[in-house]
Amino acid sequence: MNAPTAFPDPKPVPPYKHTPLFPLGADTAPYKKIATEGVRVEQVLGRDMLVVSREALRALSEAAFGDINHYLRPGHLQQLRNILDDKEASDNDKFVAFDFLKNANIAAGGVLPMCQDTGTAIIMGKKGFRVLTDGDDEAALSEGARDAYLRRNLRYSQVAPLSMYEEKNTANNMPAQCEIYAEGDDAYKFMFMAKGGGSANKSFLFQATPSVLTRDRMLAFLKEKVLTLGTAACPPYHLAIVIGGTSAELCMKTVKLASARYLDALPTHGSADGNAFRDLEMEQEILKMTQSLGVGAQFGGKYFCHDVRVIRLPRHGASLPIGLGVSCSADRQVLGKITKDGVYLEELEHNPAQYLPAVEQALGGEVVKIDLNRPMKDILATLAKHPIKTRLSLTGTMIVARDSAHAKLRERLEQGEPLPDYFKNHPVYYAGPAKTPEGYASGAFGPTTAGRMDSFVDQFQAAGGSMVMVAKGNRAAAVREACKKHGGFYLGSIGGAAANLAEHCIRKVEVVEYPELGMEAIWRIEVEDFPAFIIIDDKGNDFFKELNLG
Repeated sequence: MNAPTAFPDPKPVPPYKHTPLFPLGADTAPYKKIATEGVRVEQVLGRDMLVVSREALRALSEAAFGDINHYLRPGHLQQLRNILDDKEASDNDKFVAFDFLKNANIAAGGVLPMCQDTGTAIIMGKKGFRVLTDGDDEAALSEGARDAYLRRNLRYSQVAPLSMYEEKNTANNMPAQCEIYAEGDDAYKFMFMAKGGGSANKSFLFQATPSVLTRDRMLAFLKEKVLTLGTAACPPYHLAIVIGGTSAELCMKTVKLASARYLDALPTHGSADGNAFRDLEMEQEILKMTQSLGVGAQFGGKYFCHDVRVIRLPRHGASLPIGLGVSCSADRQVLGKITKDGVYLEELEHNPAQYLPAVEQALGGEVVKIDLNRPMKDILATLAKHPIKTRLSLTGTMIVARDSAHAKLRERLEQGEPLPDYFKNHPVYYAGPAKTPEGYASGAFGPTTAGRMDSFVDQFQAAGGSMVMVAKGNRAAAVREACKKHGGFYLGSIGGAAANLAEHCIRKVEVVEYPELGMEAIWRIEVEDFPAFIIIDDKGNDFFKELNLG
């Protein structure tokens, strides 16, 4: 046998010098103390150890998910105000930004959440080596998130797979995504995020090749990919781009953290040790590129993005993962920490009214009023008189239906049954409401991403339904062709202003069919001065096609 009987003497190697992959600078976030209970210091093996109770973890998580569904960071609100003050911003940019500021003001009342999609609960914790808990951290943090969703007017969006094709809403927005890391000394630090489906769906991984690593090729590559983001996730965006990564999953995790500005304190240059860094010059270059696209804040203009983060990571020599992602107008994340002094949560802005202009501006141009209680043929005839990009004010009855309801209606057609009359006689609004607070006509009730219903449109319009559709974002060419063939229209509403719509535009909500679907049931709503724009008309014109998004 030729196998060695002992390991050879190891070759000498230099001492190991560790360089963190993400060498973050100081945490400069403002914090408020929310509790001192449940935190104490004890001596263990001659060291001061921070002992954190289960209740302290639960309470911090509940407070976090309550706050981030009602309040925003001051920096985000200032960026919205900057749009109003920018002479280069389009009227539609300003109209959307102003609506977002009004929406933030309503949400800050603590009753209506800022967006009807109150998100998946995502929790990241970094536990110092001198922090002791009972080991049930994930459960305690998840329970706190659940309690926030149960106690507040938030939507339950999570569905559990009962089999490969059968699903059921969990009715408490669980499970949460919870990740705990061992990092640091005597503090337990957190980031809490409520990630809506619209922005989560705009996360993309591209497995590129090292040949892309030249300036011109990279910028051309990114321009093409940024356009694929479209407007369905409610711009203006906080856009994150990550180039490189030791794995695909690290690349995409970095995208999510960068979109939340969690990695802003990275160094701005690389090193031979392989640390992550921000490329500030490229961030400005990409931001200027997004401003030149003409997409704007949903309906044309300059403000497709508030800002851009570009982070460069080390990579395997044969791989070049490139990740893109966004944080949308519901820019929901908050930092937390537990130290020997107590339990702290990042201080968000409780007075967004200070960012509103003193006098409401007339934004968005001329408005055409549409009476939705007229016969459908009359509504279609009125819409046919106006070009795409026309701003509308809708008053009357709409039917609300989205993914699951559409699937139920398609089953009827495939079984030889007609569509119900309510689906033929009224516009259909793609949406799924949050819970209705006591004393309110509606909970937060903003539009859903239209593209998810694209495959239904031709079949439904051929059967006399979906002749006027109201939602957010760009749509596939098949929808444009269906509207031209059947004489239909797609109207774009402002994504991200759900509290404002509930407070000022929705007067009545009632279930029509499929109550067992929860927020995905079919609803009838009465609206007043509901804002929208003509995006696709009955002649085959498509506003987003003009912007290379169609």
